[in-house]
Amino acid sequence: MHDLRRNYEHSALKRADLSADPLDQFNRWFSELKTCEVPHWFESNAMTLATADSQGRVSSRIVLLKSVSPAGFAFFTNYRSAKAMQLASNPFASLTFYWPMVERQVRVEGRVEKASNELSDQYFQSRPFRSRLGAIVSPQSQPISDDFPLDEQADKLAQQHPDERVQRPEYWGGYCLIPDRIEFWQGKPSRLHDRYLYQRDLEPSQSKIDITAQSTWKISRLAP
Repeated sequence: MHDLRRNYEHSALKRADLSADPLDQFNRWFSELKTCEVPHWFESNAMTLATADSQGRVSSRIVLLKSVSPAGFAFFTNYRSAKAMQLASNPFASLTFYWPMVERQVRVEGRVEKASNELSDQYFQSRPFRSRLGAIVSPQSQPISDDFPLDEQADKLAQQHPDERVQRPEYWGGYCLIPDRIEFWQGKPSRLHDRYLYQRDLEPSQSKIDITAQSTWKISRLAP
């Protein structure tokens, strides 16, 4: 492994290129992926979600980003899953996006809150029918036997709903990570990468971010 390396030479990132709002900057970078030759198997919205329990033990997994808005970075899951249990005891998490074709990485940190019922319902109904069935019948993160009939349960539920109308279960829905730190990393030759960190400028009296207020962000360059 020690001989595996590549030199990053795709582009550079300068302060003058940055948007004042990191969400605008994120959307700009995400849109630029559409102009690249991305392999058909690559999921541009895949991100590593890291959470921790009340003792500080960290877990990470790949999930899919489904929207970015002033409300935060939205993803969806089972509210009884391992990640949900950790978020219930420790609501802070981080996201990491890695886009190797443009030699870029984005790291996002902040507080996670449940999405509104309206957003969760809207996204659930937009999913393919079999995916909705899977969300209902799977006891996510719970131990199951090798012969646990997941497919059979989904088939049985499908037969009960020939019109493909199934409601979102109360144990499944969305989360929004409300960022207070977002770092943009651009690979450079000789490991002299460009890194810029946005930090949300909060008043000393603020204990919680007001997503309805105009955000002020401080931008700092970080050493590679």
